[in-house]
Amino acid sequence: MLIAPSLLSADFGNLQREIEMLNSSEADYLHIDVMDGVFVPNITFGFPVIKAINAISTLPLDVHLMIVEPQKYVSQIRDCGASLMTVHVEACVHLYRVVQMIRQAGMKVGIAINPGTPIEHLVDIINEIDLVLLMSVNPGFGGQSFIKNTLAKLVRLKKLIADSGSNAIVEVDGGINAHTGGLLAQYEADMLVAGSYVFNSPAPHHAIRALKAL
Repeated sequence: MLIAPSLLSADFGNLQREIEMLNSSEADYLHIDVMDGVFVPNITFGFPVIKAINAISTLPLDVHLMIVEPQKYVSQIRDCGASLMTVHVEACVHLYRVVQMIRQAGMKVGIAINPGTPIEHLVDIINEIDLVLLMSVNPGFGGQSFIKNTLAKLVRLKKLIADSGSNAIVEVDGGINAHTGGLLAQYEADMLVAGSYVFNSPAPHHAIRALKAL
């Protein structure tokens, strides 16, 4: 299992220490949630902060944009050092164009889908992307409880990927812990975003290792 700890749950007063802790862990990516206060009711990291994070991190950056009009910021996200840029299907009127822009900028392409959005919205784009980010909570805040319907949705998504011959992997974000991570592993998720479970743990390295072993 690939693991991407989410900095949304980190101690912002000691961000360098938190990133250095992840550098020495078995994590695969560093997940950064960018929120604009419009698409979701919260505001988080801006470009200068992401650049500073990238300067410290030895992990590739998995940047998740929970913002309106994400196509305006493709070059800025690339310049911040992102390896993977994920945008929401709900935020993109011209989704195929945005996917092309991210690809042309040299980043891997992720498409996120909210709990209330049907999987069918991905049918015509699934072969053009590297990753689907399945939200298992309503986006905007950390520490929420896992939405159980995510498991049934994951089954439909994996079938869509298999039937279409897509190489996209599935990342799941929200309410991840040992129990929900175990369930998602059984349902063949490929990558887990874990915030509170990692950063609130007395032994973050162990928490990451336990999720990786699922």
